[in-house]
Amino acid sequence: MTPGPGRAAREAGEPVAQVCDFRSKTGSWEARADLVVVGSGVAGLTAALRARELGLRVLLVTKAAIEDGNTRWAQGGVAVVLDGERDDGDSVARHVEDTLAAGAGLCEPDAVRTILHAGPAAVSWLRSRGARFDPGTGGLLARTREGGHSAFRVIHAGGDATGAEVQRSLVAQSAGLPVLERHIAVDALLTPRGEVGGVAVLDPDGVPGRLRAPAVLLATGGLGQLYQATSNPEIATGDGLALALRAGAPAADLEFVQFHPTVLYTPGARGRCPLVTEAVRGEGAVLVDGAGAPVMHGVHPLGDLAPRDVVSAAITRRMAAAPGGIEDHVFLDATGISGFDRRFPTVQAACRAIGVDPAREPIPVTPAAHFACGGVLAGTDGRTGVRGLYAAGEVARTGLHGANRLASNSLLEGLVAGTAAAEAVAADLAAGLLADPRQAAEPDRVVPVAERDALQRVMSRYAALGRDADGLAVAGSVLDLRLTHGPMRKQREVEDAALTLVAHALVAAAARRTESRGCHLRSDFPGRDDESWRRSQFIRLSPSGQPVLADAVLDGRAA
Repeated sequence: MTPGPGRAAREAGEPVAQVCDFRSKTGSWEARADLVVVGSGVAGLTAALRARELGLRVLLVTKAAIEDGNTRWAQGGVAVVLDGERDDGDSVARHVEDTLAAGAGLCEPDAVRTILHAGPAAVSWLRSRGARFDPGTGGLLARTREGGHSAFRVIHAGGDATGAEVQRSLVAQSAGLPVLERHIAVDALLTPRGEVGGVAVLDPDGVPGRLRAPAVLLATGGLGQLYQATSNPEIATGDGLALALRAGAPAADLEFVQFHPTVLYTPGARGRCPLVTEAVRGEGAVLVDGAGAPVMHGVHPLGDLAPRDVVSAAITRRMAAAPGGIEDHVFLDATGISGFDRRFPTVQAACRAIGVDPAREPIPVTPAAHFACGGVLAGTDGRTGVRGLYAAGEVARTGLHGANRLASNSLLEGLVAGTAAAEAVAADLAAGLLADPRQAAEPDRVVPVAERDALQRVMSRYAALGRDADGLAVAGSVLDLRLTHGPMRKQREVEDAALTLVAHALVAAAARRTESRGCHLRSDFPGRDDESWRRSQFIRLSPSGQPVLADAVLDGRAA
């Protein structure tokens, strides 16, 4: 744990968070700052660094080490249209069009344009802070094309280690930032008026602390651990989303969980499964079933480079037919890619670990939970429905992704939204819009908790790909039957409470949406129903803590 600022920060005269340790006397402790950032991935670190540049006292909190989290696992790249480094005819406008198409009618066009137009400057900022992307010819960056993109506009680092390079460069810049590692956020501190004035945490020993600040930014990532198989690390348990819901913030689009079409298949795999990046298909690899037939033939004009929801659904249908007697995976034939081991070293290492040589044989792959397209309802500036609470990155629903995220848009979103959120906090502080954190207190609550293994089994069976009314009803019933109630005094209890709340909310949203759209696939409602369902669902908690759904309203009417 590093609970206070380092000597270098003090000598440089930088504003720092103040930590007061009361453990020895009271068994609790406090810290104070202008902004508490929860999460140390691309969005959280970008926000913390920008806030420090703006003169704010920043305190960064992460429940693992600062370099851990989803960002470092990202094999895909950063989708961005850079001046002087683009395909003929490519433009930000075309990137916007591709994003809207992938989002299946539920993106917010203004949010898409805002984020993507800010992308080039965000990438330039990151490069100026030491990020090194793969070079191409003529002094330009190498660019690839991924699923759903109409042009070669995705830049990479280390072949398939872009996330690791982004994380490395941001961590290197964070020297001097006060950081609380291995601390988990439990609940928001709320004023009597319902404004956020900090966050309650548990330290590595389970000692409770209160981090008082007029602004809290959630950058906690996703919720992949709802499912038995996921590309997400074990810390992706939906903590930030649950905290925001309990604080009174609305969420939206929770039913849209993107399943990456290709994680490495191993029999009985659980937890984080190695990703086989979309760029492998971008280089010409082809999906084939157990009988050797192409999976994507005749499915979509883009074939193997169709958007992820389309590819995942096609794989799921093909596995159900069990060609060649294989019902739990298909294959990615990359034998035609020369220099595979140099281009995709991370995938190569994962394949070797299970005895597969991609140069000589197809790679066994299957879909797995990958990305939450929905989340805490937030503007592109991070502001949420609760004063003092901000959200950026995967935990936030800005309207960029709609019903299905376009490949390699997430790292870009983290850079842009993290910067914008820090600037929004600085502006709100300067305008005197935020609450006095001294008036905030932690709610005294008992929360429902389901047993994690049972929750993951029921969510994987009934609330993953191919949902239907009966299965979702079973999921809801099983979750209810498995509930116990208690306080959140340990990290595992906080995580399990978050998974339970998010699972209930997701199942409710999925059951109510009686159509198939994007990465929400209903076998009993296989068609897309624009007349009834071209709108997002908002969700809040009732006073009793139950998810309550409502439709988006625009200009006084349903969207």
